[in-house]
Amino acid sequence: MTKLDKRQMSTAVPTHPAGYLTADERAAKGRALRDMAPRASQAGWHPPPNRIDPVECLKASNEGRILQLVPIRFGRMAASPFAFYRGGAAIMAADLSTTPTSGIRVQACGDAHLMNFGGFATPERNVIFDINDLDETLPAPFEWDLKRLAASAAIAAEHLALPKADAARVVTDLVREYRERMFNYGWMRSLDVWYDRIDLQKYEDRNGDPAVVAQARKRLAERLEAERRKSVPDYLYPKLVTDAGTTPRIKDEPPLIFHPTEELAPGMASGFSEALSVYRDSLPAHTRVLFDRFHLVDLAVKVVGVGSVGTMCAVALFLASDNDPIFLQVKEARASVLEPYAGASQHENHGERVVAGQRLMQAASDVFLGWTRGKNGRDFFVRQLRDMKLSAVIEDWDTGMLRQYGRMCAHALARAHARSGDAAVIAGYMGSGQTFDDAICEFATEYCSQNRGDYRAFLAAIRDGRIEAQREEI
Repeated sequence: MTKLDKRQMSTAVPTHPAGYLTADERAAKGRALRDMAPRASQAGWHPPPNRIDPVECLKASNEGRILQLVPIRFGRMAASPFAFYRGGAAIMAADLSTTPTSGIRVQACGDAHLMNFGGFATPERNVIFDINDLDETLPAPFEWDLKRLAASAAIAAEHLALPKADAARVVTDLVREYRERMFNYGWMRSLDVWYDRIDLQKYEDRNGDPAVVAQARKRLAERLEAERRKSVPDYLYPKLVTDAGTTPRIKDEPPLIFHPTEELAPGMASGFSEALSVYRDSLPAHTRVLFDRFHLVDLAVKVVGVGSVGTMCAVALFLASDNDPIFLQVKEARASVLEPYAGASQHENHGERVVAGQRLMQAASDVFLGWTRGKNGRDFFVRQLRDMKLSAVIEDWDTGMLRQYGRMCAHALARAHARSGDAAVIAGYMGSGQTFDDAICEFATEYCSQNRGDYRAFLAAIRDGRIEAQREEI
């Protein structure tokens, strides 16, 4: 099965079949799907003759962005093949649509690379590890997320110049972790799956090297302590805000932080009050009580990430009283890169699409998570700018650390997929042996080579003047 048929194109998140089926019976349904899509058919990457031009795909994705910021986006992507991959979700979405699929759909992340996972604080102030970027979320085949994650691990291993054998082990460990975790979820009680979370302060890995796990715990403890010191009043406020003048104001640091104008960000400032009212209505009633204590003080455009550069993204400063600020990130939500291939979202507002997907896939979500629509018709989702957020810094990692992190990401992805999909069906399709693992590993290795070639074509386009890239000073 190389393409999704109309039955598979339904955008509704899968539900359990009518009537009662045991986990074993549902697993048997998954095994039966191998007749249509053998697990070995998932192996390798075979670009079609009419494959999309990666440079043209990236240029097309610039539509609607702040054009003055697009060179920064391309400059960040030009840093390495790994950075290019992070910014090229649209390229891989097109490629994945040509690959075999079992037809098993889940609420997909849509951009499940290694750097879109991390730690953050729950409303109960615990720190969990989970997917932390769901801008592209949409119901889609489970393999698409897993293949993007596995390929990102192969590309990260290449970025770190790991031996080929070590790189292969990183990827196979990752896929095995996903498969084994899915087996666990398939036979767990539904509520236990729903309540499950990866608590970073209690994390254990049954397959991990004890020395590597101990090293990871030590680094994590140091990072957590640093994040606790970076509380909003004591760290983020003086970093982003100047009190010179009659009212606090976000500091301009063009081109990465600047106050919106109608020329650069039409409708952002003039329509924000109305958008704020819509956002408030998207919050649960009890959260509105908390939100109503705060008053908007200032708003500025803030460039974030790699793939998101050029989209309308702002930071809003609110104060409840002196020394009681919050910063909310207001981020544009565009159509998912999966939409042309997996079907349109059931949500009219793409901000609501992101929020609904985030609440479904994450074990816990930001208390201020909500959505709105701007004066110019753009959709947005809103969350806190920073709340004990921990992101991976892989530059000094060895094979052991990358293997450990890859397994953590695979665990988080399996848990997220098990919340919306049928874990027993997915487990039944994958099986208990290495056939599926080897197939995905082969795909990841070959797609790593494809990404390397696309990156070279991208750099050539910069040299030839087809696209403009602006490198930032470090």
